[in-house]
Amino acid sequence: MRWTRTAGALLVVLALALLPAAPASAAPGPAVELSRAEGGKGGEITVSGSGWKPGALLMLLICGQGAPGKGVIGGTNSCANTEGRAATVDARGAFSAKLPVAEPPKPCPCVVHVAGVTGQQDAVDREFTVAGHPVAPLPEASGDGRLAVLAAVRLDGSSGLLTWFGAPPSREIVFTVGNLGSAPVKDPVFQVGTSHGVFAPQYEERQWRGTIQPGEKALVRLPVELTAGAHGDYQVSVRYAGKVLVEQPWGVGRPWGVTLFWLLLAVVVPAALFRIGMAVVDRARPATNSARPRPRARPRTAPLARLRTRAPDPARDPARHPGDDEPTAALPWFSPDSAPSAPESSPTTKGHA
Repeated sequence: MRWTRTAGALLVVLALALLPAAPASAAPGPAVELSRAEGGKGGEITVSGSGWKPGALLMLLICGQGAPGKGVIGGTNSCANTEGRAATVDARGAFSAKLPVAEPPKPCPCVVHVAGVTGQQDAVDREFTVAGHPVAPLPEASGDGRLAVLAAVRLDGSSGLLTWFGAPPSREIVFTVGNLGSAPVKDPVFQVGTSHGVFAPQYEERQWRGTIQPGEKALVRLPVELTAGAHGDYQVSVRYAGKVLVEQPWGVGRPWGVTLFWLLLAVVVPAALFRIGMAVVDRARPATNSARPRPRARPRTAPLARLRTRAPDPARDPARHPGDDEPTAALPWFSPDSAPSAPESSPTTKGHA
């Protein structure tokens, strides 16, 4: 009996060991749902999604020359960028936004393209039909995308006088790529981004014109431009097919012309305001001093002491005698020679009182 129980337990253990292991449930990826699969220009659809990173910023576009699983051929140049919308993922990883229906610059097949701008960089395409929009077959694929950098990367160009006064700095990032695949790569679309400090790079699409045959290499030049007044340490990144190919540091000098302009403005404006204020004060002040009449000048009368004759100097006038040195007082209203004299015939009054 005991043997039977032991044998039964062994059979159960062997059966469990032979059962295939249950596959682990894979984490759900980002998904997008549309309220309608078709719409005409001027209409509106609701785009919702789940499984995205919370707090991520998403870009919603209607693009032509696209298909789920193949992406959008030509990048955002095939999308109606002016009618695009942005959406923010909530704490549960979901979002919902209204998207106006617009005709993309490229023919259909069309898709609703949802891509992460910050945080999560995933992209999801959902098939959508724009009613009345032209339809054309998808262009041939531009190769398997196996491009690799074969030489050192450099930044060409220099800053001009306008950059010193705050104009946007611009350069060209130059690198050599080789086609390591078995199919030619025609007109590849690169993504060029710049980052400053701890911020993530903001990528913009740059298309390079040309065909790179298998086993060949080509020199690629892509323009890079920063915002006006940018300065400090930046990093330029280029990626292709979701893979970063090159990263190049870029040190941008401070636009000292802007600082000099503000310093001069801080000196000139107060000085001009002071001058204007003084002119206003001069015009508003009453002219009291100019209206007061000036007093008349009084005639100068020589004091009596100045009318006395001075003692003559014998050295200057040798004809004078010693007895003539005494000064004689003269009355101011007549001279000594013109004094009136009494007549000889007039009787004296002495003794006739």
